Amino acid sequence: MAQTPNTGLDREELNQRIAILRRFRTLLVEQRDRFRAYLEELDQQKDVIETGSAEELIAHVAMEEKIVADIFAIQKVIVPLDTMYHSAPDSSGAEAEVQGLKSALDNLKKEAVIRSNRNKDILSRRMMEIREEIKSLRANPRRPGGNYAPLTRPGGPSLVDITG
Repeated sequence: MAQTPNTGLDREELNQRIAILRRFRTLLVEQRDRFRAYLEELDQQKDVIETGSAEELIAHVAMEEKIVADIFAIQKVIVPLDTMYHSAPDSSGAEAEVQGLKSALDNLKKEAVIRSNRNKDILSRRMMEIREEIKSLRANPRRPGGNYAPLTRPGGPSLVDITG
């Protein structure tokens, strides 16, 4: 087998390393895009939490779960490819591009954690507001026993004759 000049690698091994590098780069780009979609979903979810639409919130949570599952699936492939990429000698040619993608991914991960925590805080506050509303409805002074007590009139009939 012929070795390529300056690297000491045969053509097949070089082609394998190029294929690994391309696949690794493609997966990093896909992961970056997934994180961007996740950030957009978190922003939309924040708006839905603030408006209080339960159905929309459920839809956003389902979409968020799908995106997070995609992120974890891609990550499972990225980890071994990263190991293969770093074990290959002379991969310095594309190192700057790969490092740039990894840096962008790290920044997106940090931003996702920040936005997710922000949404959790907003949701917690909204849930507390709803609980307070429910308590105030139950403690309505106009009706003894709260809003869910049976309606009775003082001195009024307690039975209704339906036989006619």
